[in-house]
Formats: sequence, C-alpha cells, structure tokens
Amino acid sequence: MGVRSVNPPPPTPASHSEEVTAQALREQYESGATVDELVASSGLSYGTVLNRLHDAGTVMRTSWQTRRMRQDPQARKRLAAHLRTLYEQHGATLTELSAAAGETRRGARRLLIEAGGTVRTTQQTLRMRAAARAAERRKLAVSLRARYEAGATVPDLAKEHSYSVATVYRLLHQAGTRMRSQHNHGPARGPRHLS
Repeated sequence: MGVRSVNPPPPTPASHSEEVTAQALREQYESGATVDELVASSGLSYGTVLNRLHDAGTVMRTSWQTRRMRQDPQARKRLAAHLRTLYEQHGATLTELSAAAGETRRGARRLLIEAGGTVRTTQQTLRMRAAARAAERRKLAVSLRARYEAGATVPDLAKEHSYSVATVYRLLHQAGTRMRSQHNHGPARGPRHLS
C-alpha cells in the first residue's frame, strides 16, 4: 500500500467490522475519504466511524476542505474508481453513490461512467441485491448449522443473532440440519433412520 489514495479499500463485510481499526479509518480519512465513504466501505455505523476517528485523534475537515482536496484530477480518478467498486461489487445505487461521494446523483453517475462503469436499470439492481441477500442468508444458515451440530440450542442461537426462534428453525431447515429431539441438547449423534 505504498500510494495513499482518496478511496478507501473495498467494503468490509459487517461481520468483520471489528477488524476495522481506528488507525485504519484515520489513514483513509486523512487520504481524503469522507465519513460517509468510510461508513459504506467498513460496514460500521456513522456514529461508530466518528467515534473511532475521534479515538485515533483525527483532525476533522469541513466539507469545503474535502472538496478542495478533491479538485486534484488524481483524487477524482481514485474517487471514481471507488464509486465503481461500490456500484459493481456491492450493489450500491446511484443515490447511495451520491451520498458517499458528496455529489448529486448526476455527478455520481458521471464519475461512475468516467471509471468505466455501466449504469444498471432499477430491476438489475434489485436482482443483484436479492442475490447478495440470498447468498448472505445461505452463509448464515450454514454457520448456524455448524453451531447447532456442535451443541448450541436453538434459543441460544436466536439470542446470539437477535433472531426469533422460528427464524433460526427455518434457517437450520434450509441448511439441511438434522434436528435433535427436544430433550437431547447434546451434539447430534450418528444418522437417524426414519421409518
């Protein structure tokens, strides 16, 4: 990472948000990233990003100072590339890009096209997001199954993930989990034969 750039690295999944250190956020911010961009790239909440920047002793800029920083053509190119990543790899909408870049929707669209991106239809965005949600759900179902088969109970899993018991049962079922009898809370034993 020799060259410091305006755009933060591609978004970190929320499940790894604890890995986003205050120092890393400070470095990205001082390279020209906005708080909104850090929120989008880290999966953290706006308040958490601000707290971590504060913890790292970051000197905050005004929006005017950020704009001045970005008048440099290289900074614009890096911002455009960052927006394209958010758009193509993470299903962001033009409205979300405009918020991340501090631009109008038209300005964000222009940056996206400058970076070689192709604007999607609303239907394509909805399909992309639905596919991403389904993939996340499958991943969660598999992880719940592993925890359940290691001995965790359904109520424990529901509490851990802030889900209802019914949702956990549904996810376990989707993952093809062999359920234990209600009175047996130990790990699942060998295959059960149903007559």
